[in-house]
Amino acid sequence: MAQPLNTKSMGGVARQGLRRLPLNATILAPLVALILLFVVSSIASEYFLNTRNISNVMRQVSYTGIIAIGMTFVIIAGGIDLSVGSMVALVGVIILYIINTISDPIQAVLLGMLAAIAAGGLLGLFNGLLVTRGRIAAFVVTLASMSIFRSLALYFTDAAEVSTRNPLFSNVGGGFFLGIPIPVLVFFGLAILAHLLLFYTPYGRHVCAVGANAQVARYSGIRVERIVLSTFVIAGICVGLSAIMLTSRLNSVSPSDAGYFYELDAIAAVVIGGTALSGGRGTVWGTVIGALILGIINNMLNLTGVSPYLQGLVKGGVILLAVLLQYKRA
Repeated sequence: MAQPLNTKSMGGVARQGLRRLPLNATILAPLVALILLFVVSSIASEYFLNTRNISNVMRQVSYTGIIAIGMTFVIIAGGIDLSVGSMVALVGVIILYIINTISDPIQAVLLGMLAAIAAGGLLGLFNGLLVTRGRIAAFVVTLASMSIFRSLALYFTDAAEVSTRNPLFSNVGGGFFLGIPIPVLVFFGLAILAHLLLFYTPYGRHVCAVGANAQVARYSGIRVERIVLSTFVIAGICVGLSAIMLTSRLNSVSPSDAGYFYELDAIAAVVIGGTALSGGRGTVWGTVIGALILGIINNMLNLTGVSPYLQGLVKGGVILLAVLLQYKRA
């Protein structure tokens, strides 16, 4: 017998999924924090506003920021992905192997980039299937795949750095367009697309509804497992894009170091941006702001000569403060 629908609960899920005002309290707080941090940084260091420094900060932010956009979908849907850093290393290895195999430089770069996006999507699909079909908690699945992906990257390369002499590949992540680094353009372009997908399509509303209350979303006709699966695929595709930008910038990849702690930075950017770790609520632009906040903090710690051993302490404190403020607002 079909279970009766709780229309009142369904209405609550719908309202939760439709929280899409871009300048509500969720995004306003991190935006104010970003402005204050920018002002303080410009006063604290004379080098902060240097054009080269700003360009470097934006470029560094873009690598983890692209991943954080995909992580936003996963977390809003009630999941988490700890494997993205190791996934960057494995996808980076795949890119360079393909590029080094093909003799034509243009064809090699195009096929390598397509392979990166496909590989990222498939690795995300692997995680998503274990979560949805295997009924294993996302934390456990991605904790295991974090080790699996890193181990595969190390095995395929014998833990050695892989590089390429392709004359065109470095222009992808290291080039500029209209004076702006290409990774930065990809970051903000992807943010616009993700914002439109999350807040102006039925799919986005379904993602929010699933994260708010999966059972009620299922009663309302939403295919919960399919939505959750798709968020991991989106995260994997974003990892593929980030791996392209990072690998081409360096023209090489180190399987032991590539993407190291990227999962922490991506999750931190999402949380600082106001997305609830419990799911059901969040914004893409909040994540963008969170990534910028982290980037400026890292930059200022370096410019002011703070010991690198203490930088993790500062970053951890910012994450705890962001989560604490979330609970206070709730």
